[in-house]
Formats: sequence, C-alpha cells, structure tokens
Amino acid sequence: MRIGMVCPYSFDVPGGVQAQVLQLAEVVRARGHEVSVLAPASPHVELPDYVVSGGKAVPIPYNGSVARLRFGPATHRKVKRWLAEGDFDVLHLHEPNAPSLSMLALQAAEGPIVATFHTSTTKSLTLSVFQGILRPYHEKIVGRIAVSDLARRWQMEALGSDAVEIPNGVDVASFADAPPLEGYPRPGRTVLFLGRYDEPRKGMAVLLGALPALVERFADIEILIVGRGDEDELCEKAGELSGHLRFLGQVDDATKAAAMRSADVYCAPNTGGESFGIVLVEAMAAGTPVVASDLDAFRRVLLDGKAGRLVPVDDSEALAEALIAVLDDDKLRARYVDAAAIAVRRYDWPVVADQIIRVYETVAGAGVKVQVAGAAGRSEATRGTGAAGRSEATRGTGAADRSEATRGTGAAGRSEATRGTGAAGTSEATRGMT
Repeated sequence: MRIGMVCPYSFDVPGGVQAQVLQLAEVVRARGHEVSVLAPASPHVELPDYVVSGGKAVPIPYNGSVARLRFGPATHRKVKRWLAEGDFDVLHLHEPNAPSLSMLALQAAEGPIVATFHTSTTKSLTLSVFQGILRPYHEKIVGRIAVSDLARRWQMEALGSDAVEIPNGVDVASFADAPPLEGYPRPGRTVLFLGRYDEPRKGMAVLLGALPALVERFADIEILIVGRGDEDELCEKAGELSGHLRFLGQVDDATKAAAMRSADVYCAPNTGGESFGIVLVEAMAAGTPVVASDLDAFRRVLLDGKAGRLVPVDDSEALAEALIAVLDDDKLRARYVDAAAIAVRRYDWPVVADQIIRVYETVAGAGVKVQVAGAAGRSEATRGTGAAGRSEATRGTGAADRSEATRGTGAAGRSEATRGTGAAGTSEATRGMT
C-alpha cells in the first residue's frame, strides 16, 4: 500500500505524537509499504527522505500546552498538492482536531481516511473555535483510532463517534537492551524526570516540593533531568538543594533510553493533560520502576498500581513518601519491574503495527484511492502522475499510475465501503480490532 501520514505538530522540537508518527512510518516501511509523511518543519531541520515539510510552524495554546502548528492559505495549497501527487491508498491523519496540517488535509481529502486521536482533553480555546466546523469533516473519516480508553471516550462524547482502541507503540528491545549512561549506576540513588520541565503540567514543581524530604533520607540522591527548560531558573527555585539536580538537556532516543536504564526510579509527577503515558511505557520497557501521578491514563498503563506506584496528583508530600518507599525496598522495585515487563508486551511495535495495518487494509479494501475533494473532473494532464512525474513534494514514496478506481470518486460518488461510517459511528469493519 501507499500510505500518506500527516502530523500536525512541528518536527522542530521532539514530542510524543511526532515520535509516534516517525516510528510508525519506519515500521510500516520495513514491512514493504510506501509512506510519505507531511509535517511542519523549519528549513534547517534535517528530515528523513520520506518526510515532506509543510512549512515553519507557529506556537499556539493547545491541550494545556503550547503546540507548534501550521495553517493558512499557502499551507492549504501545499496540502492539496501533496494529496494530489501522492497516489495514496490510505491517508492517516494524526490529531485531526488540531488546527494544523491534519485538519487541513481532512478538509481537502476524500477517500480511505484513517484518523488517530491522541488527546483526551479539549480545554484549548483555539480548539473550541474550530469545533463547530469539524463535525461535518469528521464524517469523511472511515477508520478511527484512539490511543487509549480516555481518548476513545472523548471521541464519543465530543464528536459522537466511536473508535477502535490501539495504543501507542514502543520499541521495547531498544529500551530493554540500552546500556546505561557513562558513570551509572552511581553509588547514590538516582531519580529520573523526563519532559519539558518549564511546562507546569509536567509537574516539576511537585518534584521540587518533594526534594527536601528525599535529600533528608538520601543525602547523595540525584534528580536526573532530561528535557527542555531554563536550567538557571530551576536551580534558583531549588535553592540550596540545586546541587542534587543534573541536567542532560534535550537528547536523542538512544540517550533517553540510556538515562532510563541509569535511574533507580522514573518519576512522572504530571498534573494533567495526559491521555496515554508513553514515557511510562518506555521506562517500564527499560526495566526502571515507575512512580507516577494517579491520573486515569497513568493508572491504566500501570495496571491500577500493579506495575508501578501511583500517588495523589499535585501532592509533594505523598510523592516524597512514595519515592522513598520504592527507593528503600529492593523487592518492591523488583515486583514492579517484573509486572511491567509483562504489561509492555501489548505496546511493542510489532503488535501495535499489526492492528494499525489491519485498519488500513479494511478501509482500503474497495480499491478507492485518496484524492483531493471535488477533483473528480481533473483533466487528462493530471491523471496517471506516477513516479516519473511526481514532484519533489512526495519524494521517496514510489508510485503506480492512478487506477480507474480513483477517478470519479468525489464526495457524491464515494464507494459503498466508505459510506455510513461518519460521525454516527465507526464502520463494522473497523470495530473490535484490538
């Protein structure tokens, strides 16, 4: 199959959705399918040859954070050109509610469209502006995927449509087999924090509040911090305890895995806005015990506390008590690690990719191609634009000539395979594929 994937968030900075899109693309390509990914990116960012830049992104508030998105008339034209030249069997949109490339692609395309919903909260003012116009476009989506039960419930409540639940994927072996950082394990205890620590919902303030009690119990404790933020500002907040902080900054995937293998405990003190918890899964895959806020998403990943310790949200005292208890008890840590090793199997990329590809095969079963909405009457000059005539916009994706099945399949002529699968619910073919 030829698959077009769209990521709404910029590849200028790392993020969970961006990583999922790239990893899924790599796994699907390794299975012999052709993939083109469209995503925002600045000119200086080095991209894989199958990724097409949709242009430089701008920061806007979204889902309790600041997302870097891309939109506007010029971007819309680029999206339509990418779709027209792509000759895709399936279009896979990530976060189609985000005001960025995915939303524009949903507006511009028709045919076999799959959408993955990653978030479960909609407190963004920006999103609320677009919500009224989204519902009609959601009727185009044939296969809906939610990464968690929370994301699935939001999909049902906010948009009136159901989705098959398929979790995010993790390369379990890459974390399990990663070597520790140089100099680790160290003589003292090490607690890992990973994330944008200047973003309130990531919970660094909660961890700092727990630090005095941790230092009192373990004088040589180290808080190993991976991610972006203002180091000087955080050290100032930590005061005389700042010497217990070690910053690695923004790192690549291999260094992240090494950091997880180096820690005695991974701490996720997040205060909200999480629909999954991919970093928890990565830590579990690395064999690192997890202490995390008792958020619904984290509770599900940690099997209600069987595969890791859960603590009340935004409670520094409770966090300190939990970290001390886990750091003090070798047998407890071993129990968490053993339970986690079993739990992460369902998140391993081969398992997750099988489920996603089944969705692709279902929605593409009628042989109808993805095309620009209303483009059924395009001239002969625009038909059959295979590999030889495709522009740089779809480089690295290969091609076959556009078949008769893709002609005359506008919104009015959508095949029976894509009818009846709008906002009222997911088609029978895509239900139950967990």
